[in-house]
Amino acid sequence: MEQGLSEEPLRGEADSVHEVLEGADTGRVSPIDRLTELLQEQSLFRDADQSQVIAAIGDAEVLVLQPGDILLTPGSQNDTVYLLLSGGLTAHLDSGSPIEAAITIQPGECVGELSAIDGRPVSALVKAALNSRILRLPANLFWDRLMVIPSVARNLLVVLADRMRRGSTAIIAAQRKQIELNYLLQELDVARQLQTGMLPMRSPMFPERSDVEVAGMMEAASAVGGDLFDAFFVDEQRMFFCIGDVSGHGIPAALFMARAVSLMRIAAISIADPATLLERINDQLCSGNDANMFVTLFCGFLEIDTGRLVYSNGGHLAPVLWRKGRSGELTLPRGTAIGVIPGISYLRDEVILDEGEILLCFTDGVTEAHAPSGEEYSESRLMAQVEDNALHSLDIVLSEVRKHVAEFSDNRELADDCTMLAIRRQRTAIDELIRDGRSRDAA
Repeated sequence: MEQGLSEEPLRGEADSVHEVLEGADTGRVSPIDRLTELLQEQSLFRDADQSQVIAAIGDAEVLVLQPGDILLTPGSQNDTVYLLLSGGLTAHLDSGSPIEAAITIQPGECVGELSAIDGRPVSALVKAALNSRILRLPANLFWDRLMVIPSVARNLLVVLADRMRRGSTAIIAAQRKQIELNYLLQELDVARQLQTGMLPMRSPMFPERSDVEVAGMMEAASAVGGDLFDAFFVDEQRMFFCIGDVSGHGIPAALFMARAVSLMRIAAISIADPATLLERINDQLCSGNDANMFVTLFCGFLEIDTGRLVYSNGGHLAPVLWRKGRSGELTLPRGTAIGVIPGISYLRDEVILDEGEILLCFTDGVTEAHAPSGEEYSESRLMAQVEDNALHSLDIVLSEVRKHVAEFSDNRELADDCTMLAIRRQRTAIDELIRDGRSRDAA
């Protein structure tokens, strides 16, 4: 019978060429004239006496492989030469590079002849790329019967030389791609360092101040991310802060993020109204935005001495506001994402952030993290974590939330950037509460 393969290397019986010819009229295989035509088309048998060729290979087996079936595996012993009659094979070479080097085996070419010659293990993974018919030639048949035909021996050298050239070209191409990949990875590492340097990653962010506590973190889903956060003082008692999420991931999002951060830092120095600030940033990011990227932004100005918080929103998620032992959503004015439509207006709102109250801003990489079941982490779980940890320092609040998100998602890789920014007024006024909370935890 003709035999196909699945996951294991070929190790079965098949019909001989004579049996195939005799059974040709059963419809199981090609007619005699078609098989003869196939042999004449093979590079190995070009210009050879076809009667000599058929006499030499009469006892050989004809094998049939389906796409994906494996013929030879690296490290296995082999004493057989395989001649591809029709279809296509691929040989996957070990180039010493993580990038795969592969060459296509065309009808008329042989595989396995080198391991059959020197007795060394097979060095390449050979499998069918198409429905393929293969002539299985044991070493003694190949060398004692076929290679004594001068034109066949000459053709073999030509076929081998051509395949060796293609193999060398494939290996060189794979190594060149690996060099390019290594260079790209180095550039990504530099980009990651530059991006990290743009964001205020230390926590707490203003350790020299006793009247406000601010902490932030950003964990990118890829080498570089598109989330952003920032906080800085425009004067002694007024702090600007923001959080945002750029569409997409990777280098394009990181570049757009860097542009947004730079523009906001410049604008916040001269613009005191957050809605006006977003309007300017929106117009600037719309200009030259051929990639049609956008960023959701929440920003505000906090007066530290009074607690007055004036804020505006450009399509971002509502922050969590913890007060009087309970968490809830901060009421947000409507606003379109930044960088989409030039010339639009944004609204402002304000609230008093009392002593000890916490404002936690976040991106959807936190609340939309998925459990293995597909369930989202959700705002309700985030609020519960804030309530459970509110009496700790803000860096602990953020680390506990991140830990809980990781446990919820079974510690899988992030699907989206995970970013948080937390603000609490009058750190000194709640030091005793924090110490009491820690004492209760220790007890």
